[in-house]
Amino acid sequence: MENTRDATDSPLFCDRCMIRLHPGRGNFYVVRIEAVADPTPPEFTEEDLQRDSRQEFERLVAELEMLSEREAMDQVYRRLTIFLCARCYPSWIENPASR
Repeated sequence: MENTRDATDSPLFCDRCMIRLHPGRGNFYVVRIEAVADPTPPEFTEEDLQRDSRQEFERLVAELEMLSEREAMDQVYRRLTIFLCARCYPSWIENPASR
């Protein structure tokens, strides 16, 4: 789910430690994250080329029908905004994947 909060909304809390943030005091960072599925052209093997493309297309369509529009879009593109306090930001920016 996209986080659409704005730094002027109140109250704001750090998305990592939940401390209250105060706009205008310079005590937090706004981090915008954009994730895009692999944008390079696909590679096809000889095996891929031997498959029945119509059957493969129908299989993919059936898979997509089981997903909501949002779930399908999240597999391709997602944008997220998070707010981090001045204490949490330095460790997060050095290693964003850690908790």
